[in-house]
Amino acid sequence: MPVTHWACGRTRLDLTLPRVMGVVNVTPDSFFDGGHHFDPERALDHARRLRAEGADIIDVGGESTRPGATPVPPDVELARVLPLVAALAEEGALVSIDTTKPEVMREAVAAGAAIVNDVRALCAADAVATVARTGAGVCLMHMRGEPRTMQEDPVYGDVVRTVRDFLTARAAECEAAGIARERIVIDPGIGFGKTVAHNLALLRALGDLAATGYPVLVGVSRKSTLGALTGQPPADRLPASIAGALAAIARGARLVRVHDVRATVDALQVWRAVGGSVT
Repeated sequence: MPVTHWACGRTRLDLTLPRVMGVVNVTPDSFFDGGHHFDPERALDHARRLRAEGADIIDVGGESTRPGATPVPPDVELARVLPLVAALAEEGALVSIDTTKPEVMREAVAAGAAIVNDVRALCAADAVATVARTGAGVCLMHMRGEPRTMQEDPVYGDVVRTVRDFLTARAAECEAAGIARERIVIDPGIGFGKTVAHNLALLRALGDLAATGYPVLVGVSRKSTLGALTGQPPADRLPASIAGALAAIARGARLVRVHDVRATVDALQVWRAVGGSVT
């Protein structure tokens, strides 16, 4: 049976309407906004603005996962994210921590994060057990390889089947470890070890992922696939990002992860008002 609410700590987020996750990267090197919000006060101001614009979730990340990115030590990542997570949680925000490290997951949830968003789908040693010991929601994403090398000649026999089978297997392992089904969301990982053709195939087949019963989150905002399709640099990909978000929702996504919250929320309001194919 399809999951209609995402259990995230004390929050049950209704997914019968599409939801918007706003991105706050507390990093010097993220592909679009690296360095823009590296200062803690600027990051907090930006997160507050995203909430005011209608973000349902604030996704805080302290390590870039752009193609070619190198990892940072856990202590550095924690120093970047914990003050922001704690401040936002204190203000009542639904906070997601974007990390692959169990120690960061554990400390961020203790500081108030209600969601763990992991591009490695909890594949790190002890990651599943760490999240299972909390009540946090989790987003499991598919990525081929690691950020440093993921775009080096990605090849799939059937990208949709590969991604779907990987995500359902990861979700099953999470459930077996005690993470309730209603705590799990899946993400096909647009741009993470995939060509433009792979990304388009996954977007067209989002219905196949939604048919697993797990809610689907999609992040296409400002990504290179949009640049390949439009010829525009990241700063000029807002129209393409909105089109990508609406296309994802029309095909079954229940959440979209975006940099531009107000524009996305406005587009969704108009879409729904004129009878777009979202409930």
